[in-house]
Amino acid sequence: MSNLFEAAGMDQGPLRPLAERLRPDRLDQVIGQDHLLAENGAISRMLEGGRLASLVLWGPPGSGKTTIARLLAAHVGLHFEQLSAVFSGVADLRKAFAAAGERRMSGQGTLLFVDEIHRFNRSQQDGFLPYVEDGTIILIGATTENPSFELNAALLSRCQVLVLNRLDDDALEELLSRAEAAAEKKLPLLEEARHALRAMADGDGRFVLNLAEELLGLSTDDPLDVAQLSQTLQRRAPVYDKAQEGHYNLISALHKSLRGSDVDAALYWLARMLTAGEQPLYIARRLVRFAVEDIGLADPQALVQANGAKDAYDFLGSPEGELAIAQAVIYLATAPKSNAAYEALSRANRAARETGSLMPPKHILNAPTGLMKELGYGDGYVYDHGTEEGFSGQDYFPEQMPRQSFYRPAERGFEREVGKRMAYWDKLRGKPQKDTSEEEPGS
Repeated sequence: MSNLFEAAGMDQGPLRPLAERLRPDRLDQVIGQDHLLAENGAISRMLEGGRLASLVLWGPPGSGKTTIARLLAAHVGLHFEQLSAVFSGVADLRKAFAAAGERRMSGQGTLLFVDEIHRFNRSQQDGFLPYVEDGTIILIGATTENPSFELNAALLSRCQVLVLNRLDDDALEELLSRAEAAAEKKLPLLEEARHALRAMADGDGRFVLNLAEELLGLSTDDPLDVAQLSQTLQRRAPVYDKAQEGHYNLISALHKSLRGSDVDAALYWLARMLTAGEQPLYIARRLVRFAVEDIGLADPQALVQANGAKDAYDFLGSPEGELAIAQAVIYLATAPKSNAAYEALSRANRAARETGSLMPPKHILNAPTGLMKELGYGDGYVYDHGTEEGFSGQDYFPEQMPRQSFYRPAERGFEREVGKRMAYWDKLRGKPQKDTSEEEPGS
């Protein structure tokens, strides 16, 4: 097979993808991960201490996980073995473990790099444990998913998790400069188009080099503007899995931006979710939840707006209905905030659990039978509408339970008015009210 590649010229360096040709030869050439590789970085400290532990490298695509694993193996003199959990199974793992055992017998250690390790099932992940524990392999797993959710606790306890960052604008610019140096020519871009190119890559180093390689191969003398660049290249799809961490990260960002009354940030996270293909009705449901959890009676119209947005999207669909969701986001972000209702229910739930099955006081129980009347059901009840103030001030808690305060309205929005009413009623409770009505409606 290698002869066929040689005959086709595919072993020649210049024909390899630019991203592969520019892969760093040393750890100090890796960019964008200084928190791991700089003088006081986690990996640097590990290597300075003369040890290399098994690792899980967690980061977005194109952040350098494979490159770092290769360079670590070279740095400490280990044989580099690579597997992909997408294409490998139990047989491949057994073969890799057996080969590592043979190398160990001859004095050669093995760094086993497993790309997309989260795709192995639980039992397959357990298979690594004895070989990691006895030193047959140094395991480095790479994943784009949160290891806390995707990897066994037993495996995580034997590995150090290191988080890689998406490449920032400066790091992407450095990669473009390296591409130009390797090609000995400048990218055919105006400055604003160069900035747009970095934005297209969305923090993915490999992707920006692939775009650069395509541009460097163009036969044009005139630099491209932003519009021409967009026509020439495809924008990278945002990293977003509607069933995984990206989904929860963005909805959390939207919710907290709303709670923080940052309308512009909230609109940004809404747009991020919509452009990534999130179901608008999922967002609408979250807005309804936010309206009752974080606004409540501080603005009673918040729930009306959130439900209205849901109904409007149901009626219009995309893209027109998305404007109704955006309108609800603006309303909720700019509304006064209160979690008083949420806290009140939490306090009431706690009291209900602690007090068990206490009976209501007899004066608020109906007495539809003679026996119940004899037992005192309904005795002493004062009909609120029949009092001068429209408020009897009676105690409706169980007789064995002291009165408690669950709902504590905030001094914001409509709840300020609610608080005034409650203070007025508290004052009236000290003044017994007489029932002057001739007859009470049934209850």
